[in-house]
Amino acid sequence: MFLSPAAHAEPDTSSTKVVQSGRASWYGPGFHGRRTASGETFNTNDLTAAHRTLPFGTKVRVVNKKTGRSVVVRINDRGPYAHGRVIDLSKASAQAIGISGVGTVDVAQL
Repeated sequence: MFLSPAAHAEPDTSSTKVVQSGRASWYGPGFHGRRTASGETFNTNDLTAAHRTLPFGTKVRVVNKKTGRSVVVRINDRGPYAHGRVIDLSKASAQAIGISGVGTVDVAQL
């Protein structure tokens, strides 16, 4: 059963420490169904993300600083490769927090 990405969005009530702040984008159209750096198949509808250094399987809360909405994602890929970005979100993750292109976020490791 597929739930709407918005159903996974949560208000930012965490007290976890922010480990990174910066620009986030989403990726997926050309990568859906392909292997990620962790070896699993990328699904743009899953709540996952790519990060340069965090270990695969790490869960982080990503908060859109503009909307205040947050989502918990699991790191399963490497990236982003675009200059100035700190995390690449799956399409579902980005939609859950209201990012349709590039947004400013806080990333907190759980």
